[in-house]
Amino acid sequence: MNTASETAPPPVVAGSEDPNCYHCGLPIPPETRHYVRIEGQSRRMCCVGCEAVAQSIVDNNLTEYYRHRDAMPESRREAMPQELQELGLFDHPDFQKTFVRPVGEHEREASLILEGITCAACVWLNEQHVARQPGVRGIDINYATRRARVRWDEREIKLSDILGAVQAIGYRAYPYDAERSEQLAHRERRSMLWRVFVAGFGMMQVMMYAIPVYVAGEGEMTAEMEVLMRWASLVLTLPVVFYSAAPFFQRALRDFRLRRLGMDVPVALGVGSAFAASVWATLIDGPEVYFDSVTMFVFFLLCGRYLEMLARQKAVRGVEELGKVLPVFAERLGADGAVDKVPVSQLQPGDRVRVRPGEVFPADGVLAEGHSEANEALLTGESRPVPKAPGAEVTGGSINVSSPVVVEIRRVGDSTRLAAIRQLMDRAAAEKPRIATQSDRVARVFIIALLVLAALTYVGWQFIDPERALWVFVSVLVVACPCALSLATPTALTVATDALARMGVLITRGHAIEALAGANRFVFDKTGTLTHGQMQAGAVTVLDGSDETQVRAQAAALEQASEHAIAAGVRLAAEGLRLPPVSAQRAVTGQGVEGQVDGELMRIGRPSFVAELAGSAVPAEVAALEGDGATVVALAAQGRWVALFGLADRVREEAPLLLAHLQRQGIPTVILSGDAPAAVAAVAARVGAAEAHAGLTPQDKQAWVEARQRQAGVLVAMVGDGVNDAPVLAQAHVSIAMGGGTDLARNQADVVLLSENLVGLGQAIGQSRRTLAVIRQNLWWSFTYNFTSVPLAMMGLITPWMAGIGMAASSLLVVLNALRLQGAGARAQQTR
Repeated sequence: MNTASETAPPPVVAGSEDPNCYHCGLPIPPETRHYVRIEGQSRRMCCVGCEAVAQSIVDNNLTEYYRHRDAMPESRREAMPQELQELGLFDHPDFQKTFVRPVGEHEREASLILEGITCAACVWLNEQHVARQPGVRGIDINYATRRARVRWDEREIKLSDILGAVQAIGYRAYPYDAERSEQLAHRERRSMLWRVFVAGFGMMQVMMYAIPVYVAGEGEMTAEMEVLMRWASLVLTLPVVFYSAAPFFQRALRDFRLRRLGMDVPVALGVGSAFAASVWATLIDGPEVYFDSVTMFVFFLLCGRYLEMLARQKAVRGVEELGKVLPVFAERLGADGAVDKVPVSQLQPGDRVRVRPGEVFPADGVLAEGHSEANEALLTGESRPVPKAPGAEVTGGSINVSSPVVVEIRRVGDSTRLAAIRQLMDRAAAEKPRIATQSDRVARVFIIALLVLAALTYVGWQFIDPERALWVFVSVLVVACPCALSLATPTALTVATDALARMGVLITRGHAIEALAGANRFVFDKTGTLTHGQMQAGAVTVLDGSDETQVRAQAAALEQASEHAIAAGVRLAAEGLRLPPVSAQRAVTGQGVEGQVDGELMRIGRPSFVAELAGSAVPAEVAALEGDGATVVALAAQGRWVALFGLADRVREEAPLLLAHLQRQGIPTVILSGDAPAAVAAVAARVGAAEAHAGLTPQDKQAWVEARQRQAGVLVAMVGDGVNDAPVLAQAHVSIAMGGGTDLARNQADVVLLSENLVGLGQAIGQSRRTLAVIRQNLWWSFTYNFTSVPLAMMGLITPWMAGIGMAASSLLVVLNALRLQGAGARAQQTR
């Protein structure tokens, strides 16, 4: 394969070459001679760097990039900050702790931010180029946030090689941080604000010249003065069209190249045709010009887009705030009590750190010394400080309120609760709900219909009044542009997701809000959901004469690997005891655990499961304990019953309120539990559940939900917390997990209650219904506006400037209506 420098340029005819670089668009110095053959033509480059980048694009068969791009790359700058110029630094494990996480034995995933992205073609080029690198398993780039998630096999490729591949095609990639993302958002806001300012200033100046022409009576203004007014309006309109409205033309051109119709196509056609016709009328001294309508339309439309952008960035900022909350440094205590200030990324489980009042806890841990309170509002939505005593868990990202404390670190990096919340929020942002997809499809169909109607209108007015045909055509294009229809759904969903997160309700799937609002049957797990999940063992009933201390230790040893609340209660009963070793351990989901303890095979779990090993019927003591409302855990050895543990749990105080609220709305509530019938019945009576089923395995729960889903019109919401709930959470139409539940349950859930307060679920249901109501209002307004205004515009009753105001006002109304959801969320949070 020949390199670029070895490719001889073709003969050049004087004056035929483009004076600008084909790759970056900058002027080419006359003394340079750099060429790259692209799609059969030798293209001239301005420097060795552009030559190398373009040749890399050609060598990787990515020349389609040049056909699809709608903007030139940014001017070449350093590939990354000075301190990170050596790409090898990215391969250091300590450096990767903050932005790389393992996703398998050898696979890693990095969160990066890209600079140089100017259009959708840039996203396509980077995704295609990086995906073709050996060892890269996947890459996803978000155009709006410039964030990239790259997954690779570290046995085949290093992260520095991936970053080098990005750098080779003229872009820059480095670890994602919220500060950099905010800088990009600020740059976007500033650019848009300048465009609005130029359009507004141009509009006011053009109106100064247009109004005298409109109000002047016959003979009051000379022809020369009117011509002068037109030329002045033309000059003032140029920056509005070629600067303020430039993004509309760029995106419309991109859509044409990609053979699709976007929202900017009718806008670009309307502005472009009105401006072109006005210029032509100025040159030939035609009857009318509409420079005032063009500038006014661009100004109002940009105002609507600017407010929509602010709403979108404000909602997205909820994720970014989580990224900024952790401190950069922490005060680590040495064995001798010396204080060492270290980066948070270097903390390890077991380290002890000092946290002063007002400071943020740097990672998840346990309070080792001191008493204080923690403000967890950002993580759970709970505004009241939570008391913390020695032994209490603290969450990284929460704020130490009152006293200095010492914390022993337990989890760092991606294993912390804050990191899990961010990952779930990122997943929700990446998914597009069905209702938004439907709106997009309707909008695309509407655009096609709009273009057809506008063309027919133009043809029809050629027969009615040819002089007005163009202006009526422009009015139809402008007044019916479905911008409001396009904004109706995503703006409301984005604002609602942010409001719910501030209430301590985390939306982790795109469809969750729509599904939660429509759910008409709520199913609850018992332990850890309707109850606190803090099981405590009462008296232990020993059945074979063994020593009670030994029995407690044996039971705890078998349960020490389980995450279930019942297992935690059994372990609590043996706190402080020396546990015997366990071998050949085997867990049976939803039943119990067996293993070799003290030289013999033992089982612990449901009495029916344990009875198989004991070889005899369930003892009568089980029924007596269950009759008192306890959850019974049995322990047996080969051929004999050993002991019974009666565990009790406390019902959540807010559970009866939530179930009563649902039942007042006519929504049936059901409890599905694996516990004994008597214990489940006691909780059902306490919380007011309409229906309760006990003794169910995880498969039984899943089958029950699946059977209800086959009934017409039934939409099931499942609320659970433990590993046993994962299958049924995945089966339900919408699944809700308690924030303190297992990682598996949270990953399966569509909604996570971070505060573990069921009141939050009731508020989330109300907020979801308000969101759908706002979406319906926005859609009805959009359809009503378009179906009313289009006929009026086709009849010539709406001028282009009136159409511009109407379309911009329509978009503004939709955005402002969606922003009302933020106020509703704030009021709901105050009532908690």
